[in-house]
Amino acid sequence: MNYQTDNRIVLTLDAGGTNFAFSAIRQGEEMTQPVTLPAEANDLEASLNNLISGFEQLVGQLSERPSAISFAFPGPADYPRGIIYNVGNLPAYQGGVAVGPMLEGHFDLPVYINNDGDLFAYGEAIAGLLPEVNRMLAEAGSPKRYQNLFAVTLGTGFGGGIVQNGQLFLGDNSAAGEIWILRNKIRSDCFAEEGASIRAVQSAYAAAAGIDAAAAPPPKEIFKIGMGQKLGNQVAAQQAFETLGEVVGDAMANALTLIDGLAIIGGGLAGAAPLFMPRLVQEMNGTICKYNGETIPRLAQRVYDLTNEQSQRDFLRGESKEIAVPRSDRTILCDPLKRIGVGISQLGTNRAVAIGAYAYALQQLDNSIT
Repeated sequence: MNYQTDNRIVLTLDAGGTNFAFSAIRQGEEMTQPVTLPAEANDLEASLNNLISGFEQLVGQLSERPSAISFAFPGPADYPRGIIYNVGNLPAYQGGVAVGPMLEGHFDLPVYINNDGDLFAYGEAIAGLLPEVNRMLAEAGSPKRYQNLFAVTLGTGFGGGIVQNGQLFLGDNSAAGEIWILRNKIRSDCFAEEGASIRAVQSAYAAAAGIDAAAAPPPKEIFKIGMGQKLGNQVAAQQAFETLGEVVGDAMANALTLIDGLAIIGGGLAGAAPLFMPRLVQEMNGTICKYNGETIPRLAQRVYDLTNEQSQRDFLRGESKEIAVPRSDRTILCDPLKRIGVGISQLGTNRAVAIGAYAYALQQLDNSIT
């Protein structure tokens, strides 16, 4: 399956608590005018009507029948069965709503629903960071290649997704990659999202600046203050994003201990990487203690910041060397340096999610044939 040349059409949706944004995709590109309708978060009938209406408006713009519907919807949910239990952004869905079966019955099309963090990870694994890193490694003459990707999104919440050997890993309860609920390093009685989200940046800025949290500016302004592009408390702004980096770095280190792959960050806060990435990587490359007080590296791998030119060069170079094959005159190229690269989405989070939704549908359609 090559999503860039596949002629099948997939209807997609980016479902948020405020709006539903619909599009039709072929060969990885939008082929209709997008449709946006209110999410109607507190009125189930109105929300379901808009779900159907949005897809119907897309179908009305097409000259041929689409092959599937595939989209991201906020959890919690039983994604394989298309049942949404959301009580946060979309409280109307409390108790469970079988959205997937409803749409399948109405449109007579297969319907695939996933978490936005999962589809972001899949899009970056198909068309973003993972293939780009492997391309750069090949150009650098390195034997190293990556097959696994862990993705996080930083915004209103702290989401995650896992791709293993080209397959999206969802878990048995549609709950893989739920990084948001890992323990918070700086507040061990709290979960990580409390220190890794928009509200966390605002709260940390307010505390450092000595102002009420309600008076804290939005993160975009805090970032500009921290970069010296806007008047304000620059020290407080920098501290706010460094705190974010510490919490996110700790959570990602825990996750990558088990996953061992590339890592990528997306979401609305990803653009503030210049202020949080150094602290994040420092945290991941930190140490952890034994009972006797001795320390060892936090991770078995070395972590490199792919947004930093020197760090990226060091990552690509690795420790490649030729070693002799015993009892022969042959040598083999190897690279014993265990390493993880952490990057920022180049596709953009929304596009990565859309490509992920599209490619996931094509993959599932192909799997249903074989």
